[in-house]
Formats: sequence, structure tokens, C-alpha cells
Amino acid sequence: MTDFRFRSKMSRRRALGGVVAGTLGVAATAAAVARATPVRTRQPAPSGAYRIDLHAHFLPPDYRAALLDHGHVTIGGYPTPEWSPAQALAFMDFYGIQAQALSVSDPGVSFLRGKEANDMARYCNTYAAGLFRTHAERFGAFAVLPMPDIPASIAEAVYALDELHLDGVVLLSAYDGVYLGDPRFEPLMIALNQRNAYVFVHPAAIPADAKPQLPLPDFLEEFTFDTTRAATFMMATGSTQRYPNIRFQLAHAGGTLPFVSHRVSVASQTVLGELWPEDLPRPSILDTQRQIANFYYDTALSGSAAAMASVLAVSPREHVVFGSDWPFSALTLPQTGTHDPAPGLGDIFDAEQRIEVERINPLRQLPRLAAAVGA
Repeated sequence: MTDFRFRSKMSRRRALGGVVAGTLGVAATAAAVARATPVRTRQPAPSGAYRIDLHAHFLPPDYRAALLDHGHVTIGGYPTPEWSPAQALAFMDFYGIQAQALSVSDPGVSFLRGKEANDMARYCNTYAAGLFRTHAERFGAFAVLPMPDIPASIAEAVYALDELHLDGVVLLSAYDGVYLGDPRFEPLMIALNQRNAYVFVHPAAIPADAKPQLPLPDFLEEFTFDTTRAATFMMATGSTQRYPNIRFQLAHAGGTLPFVSHRVSVASQTVLGELWPEDLPRPSILDTQRQIANFYYDTALSGSAAAMASVLAVSPREHVVFGSDWPFSALTLPQTGTHDPAPGLGDIFDAEQRIEVERINPLRQLPRLAAAVGA
């Protein structure tokens, strides 16, 4: 008995010693890494109103009233905000934003159907075009479409791009549970590809019966996951290959796509590759990486070194564009204190690179707005 107790004490002692040694080893390794990693001082942002905001929302009066009438008192878990041109201009002036490309956020106009949806999309797009006349150097816009009605959406896209001269189109990641990349959306993609359209992909709220029951608003995590699903499905079904003239901007630094980029790229090496439909292009690691690099990634709610380093690991800096997510970011951008809307960008970009990300890259994609601001 004595021998057993002795061995037991010795075993516990050795185990405890191993844990302590392992902990000390991890700590030593972390300390060594910290010493080897240079500490970068946060770079101050350039001064002046130079920013071009490609992730900014608007809620025209009749649109916001319709949202509230149909029970949309929150959007993605965030209280449905008020918006006006005067409020937007005040926000832009405070944060050095010369112009915003406005878009309608989730749920678009998909909470309506038929003529009501068509009329609301036309109202929002016409309202945006009117801002081009009253505030030519301050606003651009992406057209909202009466999705999931494909014929009506094509007609509205043609009108908004060809007649109203809006700067692009906003599409949600999914409509009624059907994700971008689904064959049902092919006719719309053809029309957008013919017009070399810039398409802003914004996440949609997940139905309550299709997500975990966690007491967290969708905009914290679910929005990022849904953007990832849409981007991955568009690549998997070949949409990003068949329509090379469409430039897709992924909201919030691409959701989680940069982080899972390697996992997505090895799909063809798994059993999924063996089951791949014969009529779809079989993905390869290199081609998937190329498609991921071709997306555009905005900085909205993602202005940090961690997020931007992930994006830069899969896409060139030329594909990073500035976004504020205002007015849905009003709590984090309260127009007090610093006039830098994304100080975290200074942890990874210097002043010259910030001008590239926050001005040059956005204007390069929107020639009408570039001409309007005199770039």
C-alpha cells in the first residue's frame, strides 16, 4: 500500500511538473516570438476629406416607413436607424469622407412582393439619383433590385445603370434561403456582366429556424458567415468564372473567407471533388485562390490589423476599399473625439497606403463618381 501511494504521489508530481514545464515552455516561446516580432507604431491617418466610402447605407423616408410598417424594427439585430442627407453629410464632414456610395442594407426590398417591391426599388434608386443632382460631389449609389423576382430585377438593373447612371448594384448574400451562385440567378448575372457592373454583396439575416439560438444579434457573427457562404457558393458553381466582367465587393472584409480560404481551395481534393457535377468547372487550389484574390474587400467594421492582414494574405492591397457601414455603425462612430473613422487601419497601413485604400481604390472602380469628385 505504501509503495502504491508513493508511486501515486510521484506520478502526480511528474504530471504537475509536466504541466508547469509545458506552461513555462509555451510562455517562453511566446516571449521569444514577441521579442522577434517588431512592434509597429500606429501610423496617423492623412488629414483632409479624402475618403470614398463604398459601404454606406441610406434609408429614404418612404423606405424606412415601409420597413417599420412590416415589423422590421431592427436590421440584423441593430435598431433600424434614422437617415437623412443632412445627417450623412455631417457624418462625412466629421470623419473626412468626401463621398459615399449609398446602398440599401438587408432586407433590401425583399420584404415586399410584386408591384410593391418593384415600386419601392424604383423609389430608392430614383431618390439616390436625385442626390447626384443636389450633392454631386458627395454621393454615389448602388441600385437595389426587387429580388428574388429575376425578370423585374433585370429590368430595374438596366434602368438604374443605363438611365439613372447609378454606380453599381447591391445584392444580398441570399434571398429566401437561395444563395448567390444559384442557377436561378443566371439571367441577372448575364445582364450585369454585359454592363461590367460593380456588385456590392451585403449579408442577409438568417431565418430564426436556420441558425443556432444564441442571444447575439446577426450583425456580430452571422452576417460574416453568410457573406462567406455566398462567396464560396459563387465560386463553387462557377459564377465568378463565367462572369469575369462583374467586380464583386464583399462586405466586412469578406466575412470569414480570408480565414477559410485554404479550406475552401482544397475542396476538389476531397470526396466533394469526386462528386462534382460534370457541367460545372472542377475547382483547383490555384484557381480558387485566384478567384478569392479577385474579390474586393471593404473595411467596414473590420478596420483592424487582424482583419486586414487576413485580407492581404489572399488578395492584393488594390482590392481593399474603405467602408464605414454608417448609419448602422453610429454607436462605434459617434462623431466625438478622433476624426479617424478606422484608426486600426493605421496598425497595418502607412499614410500613403491608407490613401490608396480609402480613396484611390474605390474611385478606380466607380468612374462616374470619380468624375463627379474631380479625381
